[in-house]
Amino acid sequence: MHYQDRIISDYKILLGKPVIKGTRISVELILKKLSEGATVDELVSDYQVQKEDISAALNYVA
Repeated sequence: MHYQDRIISDYKILLGKPVIKGTRISVELILKKLSEGATVDELVSDYQVQKEDISAALNYVA
């Protein structure tokens, strides 16, 4: 999977921060929550994103 399919950066959305496509959930937020100990399942439940979105955010950073 290519992160470009799920992560976009548009200056009209969160001033151009990379976000999960179709949301205002930033890659930065995903990484912060994971570093604080949140699980992927918690993020999927709390933010209504898919597991593939989380993987794309991690691939984007890598």
